[in-house]
Amino acid sequence: MARAYYSAAIPDFLNASDNVILGQLARAQGTVDEQQTRAWLEEIRILRSSLDGLSGQVYLEFSIPRMGKRVDAVVLYNGVVFPLEFKVFSRAYDSSAIDQVVDYALDLKNFHELSHDRPILPVLVATQAPCYINSINSAADKVFWPLRANETTLPHLLKEAGNAAASSPLEADRWENSGYKPTPTIIEAAQALYRGHGVAEISRSDSGAINLSRTAAAILRIIETSRSRRQKSICFITGVPGAGKTLAGLNLANSWHDPEKGEHAVFLSGNGPLVEVLREALVRDELSVGGNSHHLRRSEIQPRVNAFIQNIHHFRDDALESNRPPVEHVVIFDEAQRAWTMAQTGDFMRRKKGRPDFSMSEPEFLISCMNRHADWATIVCLVGGGQEINTGEAGLPEWFASLKRSFPDWHIYLPPDLRDIEYTRGGPLFSVEDLPNLHDGESDLHLAVSLRSYRSEKVSAFVKVLLDRDIDKARILYNEIKDNYPLIVTRDLSVARQWLRMKARGTERYGLVASSEAMRLRPFGINVRAAIDPSNWFLNGKDDIRSSYFLEEVATEFDIQGLELDWTCLAWDGDFYHDGSAWRYRSFSGTRWHGIHKDDNRLYRMNAYRVLLTMARQGMVICVPEGSSDDATRLPEFYDGTYAYLKSIGIAEM
Repeated sequence: MARAYYSAAIPDFLNASDNVILGQLARAQGTVDEQQTRAWLEEIRILRSSLDGLSGQVYLEFSIPRMGKRVDAVVLYNGVVFPLEFKVFSRAYDSSAIDQVVDYALDLKNFHELSHDRPILPVLVATQAPCYINSINSAADKVFWPLRANETTLPHLLKEAGNAAASSPLEADRWENSGYKPTPTIIEAAQALYRGHGVAEISRSDSGAINLSRTAAAILRIIETSRSRRQKSICFITGVPGAGKTLAGLNLANSWHDPEKGEHAVFLSGNGPLVEVLREALVRDELSVGGNSHHLRRSEIQPRVNAFIQNIHHFRDDALESNRPPVEHVVIFDEAQRAWTMAQTGDFMRRKKGRPDFSMSEPEFLISCMNRHADWATIVCLVGGGQEINTGEAGLPEWFASLKRSFPDWHIYLPPDLRDIEYTRGGPLFSVEDLPNLHDGESDLHLAVSLRSYRSEKVSAFVKVLLDRDIDKARILYNEIKDNYPLIVTRDLSVARQWLRMKARGTERYGLVASSEAMRLRPFGINVRAAIDPSNWFLNGKDDIRSSYFLEEVATEFDIQGLELDWTCLAWDGDFYHDGSAWRYRSFSGTRWHGIHKDDNRLYRMNAYRVLLTMARQGMVICVPEGSSDDATRLPEFYDGTYAYLKSIGIAEM
């Protein structure tokens, strides 16, 4: 498929008639209204005068797959890439339009192979706006600060900027057909999948990352085997933080259908904020002008979205009301390691559901629901190592205990790394003798490389050794990631906020995060007990005080797990601090800190910081505030050791 609706060498573009160019654009797009036609004709007219006398290539409606959008025009001139966003008849350089064209430039820089080392100069063309005096300045990655032009100043600007940033010759055919390896956020990925794109279109496929298509193929093979042999199966997909487990699950939920039998897969998550944010993102996307050609109302869109992504607790509650098998033969359980223990489930059932004799853990009950099918069923469990963050979360051991105890006939498919301590909690998950239908070593069920932090795929490994207090390995990994993944430490929250605003470009999202037990950050204006609205925090724009951009509301590990930001500031409190030789685990109650002694609760606290330290795609600042000798709850010793430990690894101080 052509990457642009129209592509031509500049001389050929200048000699082509409006009707020929317009016809090609219209055929590529399909339905075209009068407003779009007028906009294209204006763009063509302005580009003709602006490119006269230049040599190079011009593209109209160039695809930016990760964003699901098209940039109005891309011009290659003097070895420079110019993305151009036209606002026809506009009299102002709107800030949102500037962000939009910067986003296009960053997308090309980060994900389009032959643009990696090229100067990229984004240009907003507001055709009727006043003349603007531009400064042609580049960031370190050769993405220049956005330029502004109107229809009369664009010709001079292209020539001046093209000469100022000139680079080695760029072969148009090679550039156009260059590899495009996007790394979408989970929100962008869900939107693209829901629009009908395949996982291969929106995920990286280079040799440095596991191909998600292989994982998808492995899951489909297991499902088809289960259906053809009329057997029950469960498979576990593991991966490092940000490796694409949720993406793999959403892809399956979106792609596996058997319309003749009315069967489909459903994505289930107990992560309330994740479900809320993804659902809202899909609804907003379909309500938008580009995605709502049928002018549907929210009330018409919401039910379909809700059927695609469901809360696991609603699925459980429906199963409590009836002994019938679920309508789905295939279910995907996101963050399966967070399913509840028998004690937690029993307590909930007694208090909330009036069932005092309930004696199953959540994994056992969920398997039993799918076991109601008389013929076949497949459960797909998405598992993150070291991701249990709340009281009563069972981890993987309870899934295997349930299978051994109650479902020995189920076929179990495992990736080879499932015996790692991050999944086993230090004890054996199972013995081969206990599970007669075990299929071990399914390598395609493990996603080994983080796609979230595309600037450096070693961030999750660095966080692991940092928390393990392996200073030597942490130093080595920090030196390997620091150039591509900015990571600094400071003691001043205002400095941290300014750093985030300085680093982020376009609509790159940034925000404050902290542990849910970081109770003594309140003197700095951070109140972790003040609940955020996840949809507004993650989805709203820079002009909304409820959004993450304002750096006023803070997200905790419960708000952010499974989601991500481009840049984060982690505010580090005394609930988990380094005393110079070991981590100290504490909770705040009443008027003072109390030590945490239970191993499970210590694990939850460390994992909270593991989650918070791996949520940034592009870079992070850690703020360890100064303590106060006048406040027994914020003594310097609760903070200084952590700061010294981070600096001892080599993390740069700001």
